[in-house]
Amino acid sequence: MSAITFKIEKRTKDFSARAGVIHTAHGDIQTPAFSPVGTKADVKGVLPNALKSLGAQIVLANTYHLYLTPGEKIIEKAGGLGKFMGWDKPTMTDSGGFQVFSLGAAFGRTISKFTKSDHKEKETISATVFDESVASQHGQLAVVDDEGVSFTSHHDGSLHRFTPERSVEIQHALGADIFFAFDECSSPTEPYEYQREAMIRTHRWAERSLKTHRQNITAIKKQGIFGIVQGGRYEDLRKESAREIASMGFDGIGIGGSFSKEDMRGALQAAVSELPEELPKHFLGIGEPGDILEGIQNGMDLFDCVAATRIGRHGSIYTKRGIVHLTGKQFREDFGPLDAETLVPGTELFSRAYTAHLVRSKEILGAVICSMHNLGFILQLVDGAREAILENRFTSYREDFVHNYYA
Repeated sequence: MSAITFKIEKRTKDFSARAGVIHTAHGDIQTPAFSPVGTKADVKGVLPNALKSLGAQIVLANTYHLYLTPGEKIIEKAGGLGKFMGWDKPTMTDSGGFQVFSLGAAFGRTISKFTKSDHKEKETISATVFDESVASQHGQLAVVDDEGVSFTSHHDGSLHRFTPERSVEIQHALGADIFFAFDECSSPTEPYEYQREAMIRTHRWAERSLKTHRQNITAIKKQGIFGIVQGGRYEDLRKESAREIASMGFDGIGIGGSFSKEDMRGALQAAVSELPEELPKHFLGIGEPGDILEGIQNGMDLFDCVAATRIGRHGSIYTKRGIVHLTGKQFREDFGPLDAETLVPGTELFSRAYTAHLVRSKEILGAVICSMHNLGFILQLVDGAREAILENRFTSYREDFVHNYYA
């Protein structure tokens, strides 16, 4: 018996987008749903009660960061992630794979979820053998081998080791309702041969993650585990990975990795076509408004991203007419609301002029207001998509938003 269950309530006429509900030990998640990212057991600048007023149903935290500080044992003693952070709704943790990728192949480079499509193939810098003498000479480094990943802490340079078994053990201690199998998130600039190698390694790690989880009788009653589909921008690898991960018996599926914007749709469609309809599907690290709607159109149920609070901290906000950068001179005397078409609880009384003043003055409140507005905007967008699916008007909902937002 799985700790989580998923029921599809309504599909669009072409059976692509769907509205459903995920049942967890800490409450239901109405899907599609967006999860704010609480990397270190906090969504930057936003109190848990404020998250509720914004409409958040679930929060995602980061295994890598919580392992380093305060440590999973402290969170376990506190009663688990939710109690530790004062959040009584469902929680989710990632495996730490993307952070390890950031320390290794992506360290010192501007690679994130998406990269430009006009890249040149690069020689892989991942290693198959871990050399402690090499790692100790570098401040931030991760080295992949078939058994796991060895890495140095970005805090103090100390040496650490993640294996699928260790990642699951840590996530059991964190106690989130949903967690992810350990995977290798390869760079989108890696050549086909390495993408395939990393995908196969991810499959082996998925089997080991699942085996470790099933051996913990207490955890399987409380926590659901999602496998992750990899394969980069290559559609044939995405199909192969989806078939393999789907055959293992996970409680849900995550679409992971990095690719170009142009490759996103093809990679996503290739994976989804091979996945069981009845499983919940999470599009990892996706938060751009148009990309979320694209994901929903292709059958995704869950999303997470740091973008809303990250751009908010720099004074940029989402509006239905596109992103607005409040640091611009034209907003110094703009006494209108942040977005007249999207009123967000807790921020609806603040003008652009006031918020822009706070941002320019580097006052913390400016970042808080922008972050709350952005989270509210994304949460309302996804809630609107769910309502549109239930009312058989998702296509027009998506087309209208995309037309206005990107015009």
